[in-house]
Amino acid sequence: MPAVAFLECSRCQARISAGSPATVCPACAAPLWVRYDPAALARASKPGPDAPPSLWRYASVLPDAEPVTLGEGWTPMLPSRRHSGLFIKEEADNPTGSFKARGMSLAVTLARWYGLKKLAVPSAGNAAGALAAYAAAAGIEAHLFMPRDVPMANYLEGIAYGAHVTLVDGLISDCARAVAEGREREGWFDVSSLKEPFRVEGKKTMGYELVEQLGWSYPDAVFYPTGGGVGLIGMWKAFDEMEQMGWVSGRRPKMIAVQSSGCAPVSRAWKEGAAAARMFENAATFASGLRVPKPYGDALILEIVRASGGTVVDVPDDAILASLLDWARYEGLLLCPEGAAATAAYDRLLREGFLAASDRVVLFNTGSGLKYTDAIAEALRLRRPQEKQYPRRMPVGGIITPQ
Repeated sequence: MPAVAFLECSRCQARISAGSPATVCPACAAPLWVRYDPAALARASKPGPDAPPSLWRYASVLPDAEPVTLGEGWTPMLPSRRHSGLFIKEEADNPTGSFKARGMSLAVTLARWYGLKKLAVPSAGNAAGALAAYAAAAGIEAHLFMPRDVPMANYLEGIAYGAHVTLVDGLISDCARAVAEGREREGWFDVSSLKEPFRVEGKKTMGYELVEQLGWSYPDAVFYPTGGGVGLIGMWKAFDEMEQMGWVSGRRPKMIAVQSSGCAPVSRAWKEGAAAARMFENAATFASGLRVPKPYGDALILEIVRASGGTVVDVPDDAILASLLDWARYEGLLLCPEGAAATAAYDRLLREGFLAASDRVVLFNTGSGLKYTDAIAEALRLRRPQEKQYPRRMPVGGIITPQ
């Protein structure tokens, strides 16, 4: 495992020591990249047949620290039954049922290495559940801040793992404000998306995996449901590292960021040709993981999409729900709403000719649909059937039944 050489600002390229916990660039507040000793990376080799079936198969490109692991990563790449070039990267197979396990494994690994005792996160749900699980495994205190209407599964996770759970009236941005207000007073270290550098290192393993699972070659396009967008950013970093090490070559995939029309700050910025997003007012979508009114990495997301020749797509909730049901009934996959936003976007870009049916495409289903049963049921206006009432047996003088 390579030593971390330094942390580098993604905007001003300032270099910061990795010897103590860091959040964002002290000069410009931009996210930080983890940079490794070049000699260590030069010695890195591709995973062999004995590599563990987890993201730690890429230990040679991850920080040198004892892992806090629950078996995250190395999720299946499932071919579609109806689209010959389409593969679903099934992140529901991760611990806690979502891709958030990847980032939190690395964040908590380094938190333990630094000796941190209290971690806090604002979350639309799945990141909170993942932090609660990994903090429990590491013996670290976790403080979770989620919108009050978070899916019940995420609330239950926090309670079951023994975390301190606060439900906030508002959106993830309001949860972030609550974390910031209490951080100094309570001694929390904030592990928000892109406000600590190691969640990106966990998410970048999605890029390593999809390239390895495709025979160390790039697909033509990658669809990524984009709330905070850390996974998209992490995969781009992975592509850069793999090219430096000679593990992959050729044209990088078109990166396609997918949002809900009910909360589409990055899509709006894309349509406007802007370099960064504006706060999206009155955000509302049942794809709760996409309900991020202004992601911290908005400028990085837009930069990556443009560099890749990709695009940003937003789809309405009715199209998301229709695609979710379509994939359940005809492919046997109960996608999460965010994953169904990506399948709906794929259908649209095929119709519009942005992609061809023959293109090799990887689409991320970022979590299990089973974690959203209350939200999906509400979208379907589905209610549990009333229990059937049977007539009570009446005693008949002790002849047939006892009195």
